[in-house]
Amino acid sequence: MSLEKHVAEWAPGEVASEDPIAPGPARALAGVLGERDLRGDGPPVSVLPLLWHWLYFLDWPAHEELGPDGHPLEGHFLPPIPDRRRMFAGGRVRVEEPLEIGRTARRVSTLADAAVKHGRSGETLFVTVRHEIHQGGRPRLVEEQDFAYRSGESGQRRMPAEPKSGPPDRGTEPWWSLTAADPVLLFRFSALTANAHRIHYDAPYARTVEGYPGLVVHGPLLAVLLAGRAEAAGQPATAMRYRLRSPVFAGEPFAVTGGPGDNEVELSVRTAPAEVNATATVVRS
Repeated sequence: MSLEKHVAEWAPGEVASEDPIAPGPARALAGVLGERDLRGDGPPVSVLPLLWHWLYFLDWPAHEELGPDGHPLEGHFLPPIPDRRRMFAGGRVRVEEPLEIGRTARRVSTLADAAVKHGRSGETLFVTVRHEIHQGGRPRLVEEQDFAYRSGESGQRRMPAEPKSGPPDRGTEPWWSLTAADPVLLFRFSALTANAHRIHYDAPYARTVEGYPGLVVHGPLLAVLLAGRAEAAGQPATAMRYRLRSPVFAGEPFAVTGGPGDNEVELSVRTAPAEVNATATVVRS
């Protein structure tokens, strides 16, 4: 059955939730990433960095409600297609005002779009979920997240065997940092974001079931690192659009590169000089 038929009458309504934006999750992520100011070692910080709202408004389904891959079997914005496999493809976010730590916020989530596209590998359902966050009676942040869904696949997606041309080098990029994500970092980020997908912490599963060469670095973690690189220069960001292109694996060196522009910063994650794994454009005030 075509994916269009599965989602022809799928129209989930909006969902509203509240979160106190407690300092604990932000301090925990600061510890994971080595951000001293937010960890409590430096001057007090009262607002969340760009994309750190992903630590909040989390959903923790019961253990028996998870599928064999660790993802929930059911969910308000999960499309009703069989043998569902999900990929976080990217998104856009606009900041009206930064979210304040320690002050309750309200989020309203809606289905913005659901469209089936046909490619060489078959049908893919692209779903966009929109979030609007208010705090103190004022709009603070508007976000759209894009997810790609496939149906009926066995999960044996073998990665290309060709070796990469070597680790990324600095080249002429004025902003450049080289790092790697180890399994401990991935486990901690999974816990902080309520992400139970086994490809991030269960290496035997990632290899034998999903066909990856190792643990997969979270797409949202790459996006957080891109946003942090743009804000490191001291100018707060007001908007970001990003796209996740290909996976990065645990232990694999990757560079976060880019350079300042007038108002926009173009950034990328690379695992080799010619291997672009993620891209982002950040607008700064």
